Amino acid sequence: MPFCFCPLRSGSSGNALFVQAGNTRVLVDAGLSGRTVEQALTEVGVSPDSLNAILVSHEHADHIRGVGVLSRRYNLPVYATEKTWLAMETCQGMAGIALRDRRVLGAGQDFYVRDLAVSPFSIPHDAADPVGYSLHFGGRKLCVATDLGHLSLSWLTALSGANLALLEANHDPGLLDRSVRYPAYLKRRILSRNGHLSNEDCGTAVVRLAKRGTRHFILGHLSAETNTPALASQTVSAALSAAGLKPQEDVLVDLAHRDRNAGLYTL
Repeated sequence: MPFCFCPLRSGSSGNALFVQAGNTRVLVDAGLSGRTVEQALTEVGVSPDSLNAILVSHEHADHIRGVGVLSRRYNLPVYATEKTWLAMETCQGMAGIALRDRRVLGAGQDFYVRDLAVSPFSIPHDAADPVGYSLHFGGRKLCVATDLGHLSLSWLTALSGANLALLEANHDPGLLDRSVRYPAYLKRRILSRNGHLSNEDCGTAVVRLAKRGTRHFILGHLSAETNTPALASQTVSAALSAAGLKPQEDVLVDLAHRDRNAGLYTL
């Protein structure tokens, strides 16, 4: 039975990730319009009406924009923490989700969505109660962790031993500092301990996780304004090389994209 993963879109403008575990199909976040998510699923041969659930990481618009419409259109259960549900109540399109489809989860509390075992874990971000996800099926482990303000032992431990991990590489500090489009308060937010993970910190995390057994990473949630795919990849590869690990030989590093899917990965 397949265990597959496709980053449909990943970036500051919107995030939606597709996971298939046997006969179970879920989205992790749906931060694009419902129509865009449907089109992205169709591109990889998945019918939206075959989905079984949506797992929400936190309430920011780039992670929930299409959640409400998809839940109503396809009668999809939506899983989020209690504080995230409270924060989502005032977000556009969320109030109309049927009560029967509102599922409350807790960080550190494992549960199943049909064939898929789900382990939510807390992450440091400026949201009500944000989580990342470890997903388990057939003895394999897939992890998703973006919107990470800083390196922490707790989320690094949660990702340890993953067969595949999507990890945030949001910005380059130099590009962020020189940006004329980002006001000072936004720069402070991004750089804060509850903001976003830089390329350098992502590289440090990849090295630590590689030493704990994870050998395949997808870099995600890249900023369109303060990062580039080449810069993110080069920075993480340099960190691996400095640690004595050969990029693309000892450790695979791929990229998720803001405007197209990153292909279908089979674990």
